[in-house]
Amino acid sequence: MIDVRKIQRLSGIGAIAALSLTIAACGSGGDNSGSGTSSSAAPTTASSPPAANANGVTKTTDVFGAGCASVPQDPSNKGSLQGMVSDPVATAASNNPLLTKLVAAVKAANLVDTLNSTDNLTVFAPADPAFAALGDAKFNQLAGDPATLGKILQFHVVPMRYDAKGLQSAGAVKSLTGQELKIAGSGDSMTVNGAKVLCGNIPTKNATVFVIDTVLTPPAS
Repeated sequence: MIDVRKIQRLSGIGAIAALSLTIAACGSGGDNSGSGTSSSAAPTTASSPPAANANGVTKTTDVFGAGCASVPQDPSNKGSLQGMVSDPVATAASNNPLLTKLVAAVKAANLVDTLNSTDNLTVFAPADPAFAALGDAKFNQLAGDPATLGKILQFHVVPMRYDAKGLQSAGAVKSLTGQELKIAGSGDSMTVNGAKVLCGNIPTKNATVFVIDTVLTPPAS
């Protein structure tokens, strides 16, 4: 005779075992939020900045833009992305071969100490070709007029630290001069007052840097 009660007990044990296996499978295939890792996280690309950081601080893995390829790749080079991380922004820029004209302008305007000693900045840094487009005569004229040059350079600096996503969310930010900078586009199409971002989200000790292709002109007061 078939022992019905024995079959029921065995079926119950089998159901519990199956449930345990199901829970284990779900745990191994989930987001592992408790472990700090995720197997489903999508990798970022050069033209797609990661999500906004609350404090605007970025990492070298957050940079984007075609111009980033022109930054020295050897991490031991002080002008590389890794080399710029631990230096304040004016010092970091002085080691970057894309920004020699900007550094000369910052020195001429006596802004090195100000930029290095101020926390939480966003700096839109014109690359050398942007200054070259002004012509040597205009550059030399500005270098001889620290007050005017200083205002132009301060128009490129925001007294709050933003990453790319934060800038895009804001849509517009105010520079050190109190004048507005308008942000448009995203990734490789991101612009600041119409100037194209060549390499963005560059981390330095006290600022996040965006290398741009144009010297911005502050509006007349």
